[in-house]
Amino acid sequence: MKILEDECKKNNINSGAIVSIIGAVEECCISNMPKNDAKKDILTKYKQPMELSGVGEIRDKKPHIHCTLSQENNQTIHGHLHWAKVNIWYVSVFVLISKN
Repeated sequence: MKILEDECKKNNINSGAIVSIIGAVEECCISNMPKNDAKKDILTKYKQPMELSGVGEIRDKKPHIHCTLSQENNQTIHGHLHWAKVNIWYVSVFVLISKN
């Protein structure tokens, strides 16, 4: 997330659509909302390798990503991506830039 945000600032990308994300991560943190309060986040950290796919947007030079992660035994989780560590694998992010 930090690298993507830095690239947006460096290239003066204020807004756009993140149309595809594909790759794998070693660790990450995602959030979901508790069923009784949509304004709160439940953050969950995962410390294991997982396949990653997702979509999102860039607004005010900041990425907002919703992702699906696949873990061992074909279990999937989905949520708002807060951060991810990518050391062994890679993550590619494809962006359509808005000319605002």
